[in-house]
Amino acid sequence: MAFYHPILFRLDAERAHTLTIAALAAWGRAGTPLAPSVPHLATTVAGIAFPNPVGLAAGVDKDGRAIDGFFGLGFGSVEIGTLTPFAQPGNPKPRIFRLPEDRAVINRLGFNNGGLDAALDRVRSPGGEGVLGINVGANKDASDRTADYVQGVTRAAPHADYITINISSPNTPGLRDLQHGTALRDLLAACTAAKGETPIFLKVAPDLEPADIDDIARAAIDNRIDALIVNNTTISRPGLRSANAKETGGLSGAPLAPLARQRLSDFRKATGAAMPLISVGGIGSAAEAYARLRAGASLVQLYTALVYEGPGLPARILRELDALLKRDGVASVADAVGVDAR
Repeated sequence: MAFYHPILFRLDAERAHTLTIAALAAWGRAGTPLAPSVPHLATTVAGIAFPNPVGLAAGVDKDGRAIDGFFGLGFGSVEIGTLTPFAQPGNPKPRIFRLPEDRAVINRLGFNNGGLDAALDRVRSPGGEGVLGINVGANKDASDRTADYVQGVTRAAPHADYITINISSPNTPGLRDLQHGTALRDLLAACTAAKGETPIFLKVAPDLEPADIDDIARAAIDNRIDALIVNNTTISRPGLRSANAKETGGLSGAPLAPLARQRLSDFRKATGAAMPLISVGGIGSAAEAYARLRAGASLVQLYTALVYEGPGLPARILRELDALLKRDGVASVADAVGVDAR
């Protein structure tokens, strides 16, 4: 991914993304924030104090190279990863494809990252100005994927404000099988036992049947998961127009929004509003972020909209979201959550 700029859009998408992360890392070290002051948007979720409800989704800064730069853009939380116990190259290139006519992206990266230890060397301890999430996964060739997740949770816990278990990427063969039945319950039980006091979130796929949704919700509640991130990229292809529409991989961006809204509603119902939900997918404006909060999300995360809207997007959403709450006489973000779902 890369923030919109005519020059960057002339480059291969992955090369442009690498340059963007490097620039943000340097900018973060310079300490020149764009973040507006929005104390009205502070909220507490899963016992964590978030400065605002707008977060950076995992997959943008996989190796934690530009954490301060992203906080400087205004994000209340930054989720790095997905990180696996050992470094791996991911799938063959090219593996990121822009769909500009659809304001979307398809990726089939395959958990490319430099490994958990290298990233943890870069991150601070919890308790800084923003909330740091660490998203963990399993190596592609792991003989025991549950053991990989337990290792990730155990090693990341001292460094993270929360940890996300990612079993919903479509780009690692067989990974989504962990979302079902005994495999899911065994995984969640093992990760919960390894997390210590650090909250643990579960990231789910949008491509689920009703029975899957109910099963995941029950397993998450039974295993005391602190929040669900709804959702990852989709393997569906809803009415795309761009030349790259037939590429394989996970679709993100504006076309995902209707499915993301539906899955938010589905998981709100399946959990009985007993668990915080974090909505991801097709959010590119304050109006959409506000609608997701009102539909039951406690937090939202951005990803692909940054490619097309640029680095000023988080600050713009925060200013406009603050205005929307004040317009409606809503005292806090928490008071907005689920008002349209009751």
